[in-house]
Amino acid sequence: MSAAAGSAARALPTDAAGVAGATPPPLRDPLARRRLGWLVFALVLCWPMLQLAEFDPRALFASGNLSVMGGFLAGFFPPSAEPDFLKLLLKATLETVATATTGTALAFIIALPLAITTTRALSVSRIGPGPGRVRSVVVRQAGRSVSMVLRAIPEIVWALIFVRALGLGPAAGVLALAITYGGMLGKVYSEILESTDTRPARALLEGGSGRIAALLYGLLPNTGQELASYTVYRWECAVRASVVMGFVGAGGLGQLMDQSMKMLVGGEASSIVLVFLALVLFADMLSTLLRKLLA
Repeated sequence: MSAAAGSAARALPTDAAGVAGATPPPLRDPLARRRLGWLVFALVLCWPMLQLAEFDPRALFASGNLSVMGGFLAGFFPPSAEPDFLKLLLKATLETVATATTGTALAFIIALPLAITTTRALSVSRIGPGPGRVRSVVVRQAGRSVSMVLRAIPEIVWALIFVRALGLGPAAGVLALAITYGGMLGKVYSEILESTDTRPARALLEGGSGRIAALLYGLLPNTGQELASYTVYRWECAVRASVVMGFVGAGGLGQLMDQSMKMLVGGEASSIVLVFLALVLFADMLSTLLRKLLA
């Protein structure tokens, strides 16, 4: 009896160790099949679109194309530093910055009333039943429709129209940016304001406050960083758009780039690209600084 008990006692740790050292069952993602199904669906959906877009990356690596691209890029070095060209580059840079800044400022003036009109959190009629509820819905939908129309037409199209009306120069780019970016800023401002906690604004409206006070003291304290960051990002996009619109006669770096490319002066083109990169870096630093100041 004692021998059996001793053997059982000796076998017990061995069994426990065996159980403790057993390999756990492999972990399995319960949503793996669903994710795989969505991935296959996305591939099936995108394949005909790639065919319609005639996207074939193999053409980039063909021997003839590689030599052509290599010869083209070799002409970009070294960047041009001739005094006469640098004067033109400085003037074009100032035009581009002025176009982007003025266009964004006008877009902000257009976007602000659109954002206040289309933000549901600032609607006085939503506090309770009243005769102005239907009118508020109509005005809000009208504001959204205006915002959609403004941003639906690309700025390059507006630039082509205004170049015909105003002639060559940055004024056409300013108006094109103001119209398109006004719709974009108005839509995104409204979405940012509605995505935050709207209870402070609602409390102010219920206490008899106006929309502007509810916006300044109820919504902006929680959304100021995001609004400022997005506005600076739109200014950065406006700088890029100003360069593109320069190819259709809106002045600035784009027009200078167009002239350099037509004359096959790669060094001047590379200098313009370096200035453009510096402007984007400046916009990123400005956005970071504003977020720190508003924190």
